[in-house]
Amino acid sequence: MYIQDEIHNKIVENCSRVTEWYHERAKGLEFPVYASFDVRDSGEKVVPVDANLFPAGFNNICPTDKEAAHEIVRRYVSNHYGEVKSLALLCEEHTGNVFYWENIRTLLKIFEAAGYSISACLPREMNQPVTVATSSGANVVVHSAINRDGQMWVDNQKIDLVICNNDFSVDYEQWYEGIRTPFNPPRELGWYRRKKYSFFQQYNVLVTDFAKLIDINPNCLQVATDVFSPFDANDVDSRDQLAKKVDEFLDRIREQYKIQGIKSEPFCFLKNNSGTYGLAVMQARSGAEIQDWNNKVRKKMRAAKGGREVTELIIQEGIPTRYHEPDGGAAEPCIYTVGDDLVGGFLRSHSEKGPDESLNSPGAVYKRLCVSDLQIKIANCPMENVYGWVSRLGVLAIALEAQAGDIKFYGYR
Repeated sequence: MYIQDEIHNKIVENCSRVTEWYHERAKGLEFPVYASFDVRDSGEKVVPVDANLFPAGFNNICPTDKEAAHEIVRRYVSNHYGEVKSLALLCEEHTGNVFYWENIRTLLKIFEAAGYSISACLPREMNQPVTVATSSGANVVVHSAINRDGQMWVDNQKIDLVICNNDFSVDYEQWYEGIRTPFNPPRELGWYRRKKYSFFQQYNVLVTDFAKLIDINPNCLQVATDVFSPFDANDVDSRDQLAKKVDEFLDRIREQYKIQGIKSEPFCFLKNNSGTYGLAVMQARSGAEIQDWNNKVRKKMRAAKGGREVTELIIQEGIPTRYHEPDGGAAEPCIYTVGDDLVGGFLRSHSEKGPDESLNSPGAVYKRLCVSDLQIKIANCPMENVYGWVSRLGVLAIALEAQAGDIKFYGYR
């Protein structure tokens, strides 16, 4: 029996207790308007391997989920921001990715269906709006977002709430200075400041309590994660120290696998601690591999979005996926949330990638996985139930991460 089935059965048996525990833990916390989670299920472990606060795949979520998303959005906004009317969707600059702009188009449609006036915008002043093509052949009109004495204006309209789909790899400090308009997610949860390690620390502690509640081994829901700093890909001593730490990390995982009865050989991923877009990510099965990095690999591990250099890494337990496609490619579930509610999902599949590899790369395709099926009968939806709960625990960990970092959601109630 896959561990997913055991977790599912335990959640169903303890449904009331789990829900009550979750609501108790959520009291007093502030939740981002949306988030997404890449989930890995090896058959022996089910964990999130990435938590994204500025998700760029709303166009890929299940069509049934997409139809219901506006109701969840309206409930979230009205509960936490009251009678706001004019919204702005702050987008990424300098990208011609037509799939990203289809994500923006989808978000605009969801918020409009929820009853809000919303415009796409960029964090700079332009002479006139620009029209951007999307992957579906449609267009999105993008305006300037202008800070006028601390109030955000878009298309000559005063904005009540800014929904951020710009990940703030750049801090836009001058543009943002003195702003009083609420931003969600807050700019301070952007990658110019946020650390992956902080999220996984919160998540791994949180799921320990969750696992005790439903009487399962917490290791099956945890992903071992360590941090390495300072890191300089071009420095031999830095790479030697990283190689040593990776070997020690893998030895600890190996011992834990013996206890759990996991027979596979452990591996890890090295990731930029403040990274996004799949940049500066490398798999390692031993420290020796790091010492053998050639110039091409070293260059890859130095570069972060926005031209920044990578100075800190996380070392993360590699979790192979048990899902594969008929063509031999691998697949993984992705779950989207609005607040602490599930809003959508899909399976990311890649015909050229194996079960141990990162699937978030060009060539990925997206297949159906609907979290709305849970509303029909939870007991019949083990995949959606387990991955949904892993993701809800993930967004709770984000809220705890924000609280620990003293990051405020201004205007949130």
